[in-house]
Amino acid sequence: MFAAERRQLILEMVRANGAVSLRELARVVQTSEVTVRRDVRALEAEGLLDRRHGGAVLPGGFTRESGFPQKSHLATAEKTAIADLAAGLVDEGEAIVVGAGTTTQELARRLARVPGLTVVTNSLLVAQALAHANRVEVVMTGGTLRGSNYALVGSGAEQSLQGLRVSKAFLSGSGLTAERGLSTSNMLSASVDRALVQAAAEVVVLADHSKLGTDTMFQTVPTDVITRLVTDESPGHDDRAATELQALADQGVQIAVAGASGGGTANGTGASGAPGASGGDSVGRQQRRDVPLPGPRRQVPGAGLRSATALGEQGGGAERARVADMRRR
Repeated sequence: MFAAERRQLILEMVRANGAVSLRELARVVQTSEVTVRRDVRALEAEGLLDRRHGGAVLPGGFTRESGFPQKSHLATAEKTAIADLAAGLVDEGEAIVVGAGTTTQELARRLARVPGLTVVTNSLLVAQALAHANRVEVVMTGGTLRGSNYALVGSGAEQSLQGLRVSKAFLSGSGLTAERGLSTSNMLSASVDRALVQAAAEVVVLADHSKLGTDTMFQTVPTDVITRLVTDESPGHDDRAATELQALADQGVQIAVAGASGGGTANGTGASGAPGASGGDSVGRQQRRDVPLPGPRRQVPGAGLRSATALGEQGGGAERARVADMRRR
């Protein structure tokens, strides 16, 4: 197939679906992803589509948001890996909130196996994934249905979240940067996501590498509010994603990478080669790499508890030795 024929077919697929992954484009035109990426870049230069990491979308800039049918076909393998890893962060009997999105929908499918869980959500897709789960209670917000992503939005949704307090919020979005944090293209969705964040003690963002470095119109979660980012291993040539990850880590965001080779703890290293490596840690079925925290803003969950316990054990041992010595005397 000639380049002109490939590009015409690529353009027709994007126009028909709104968004198409590079993997799917390469399969249809029967060529490599490298060639497809070159074709997409050329079409973008002509203003015929917008290039995204992992795919191509109809042009529209900051204000455009793809609907659920288009999003569901983008980065499917990456979303599955992220959901597997994120599910390991949820404990039995916890109460959490889960926002709308295709990645959070994947997470919900895995949460169906966590007993005693209470999930508050504004997403019909999340609720549907948990509808038949044993011993999982689902609480839906009120609000107005937004059909493009099957989410409840508006003042009704926000008011139903007032006075709520849960341990964690799991959110996705359209873009994530170290400068602005998580953002989305829709004002109503952004407003509800902010209300979900207010209800949670910790905020976990689920974002595949294609969203790193992408900025969209409405900020939902500032960087200094994000506790942890769960993402996937970006391609070696994706310098923007790697730079953004480092910038997020520099601001104190704990970063877990799904599918990273050689697991590590939050005090260890990953592919970056930072000092203090320790291996063997995993969450769920995926290997995890946590970028070390550079500053004092946050503490790894449980680290303070472990330190206090260790100190208590040391103090208790000294006291027992002193009592035994007194008895001998």
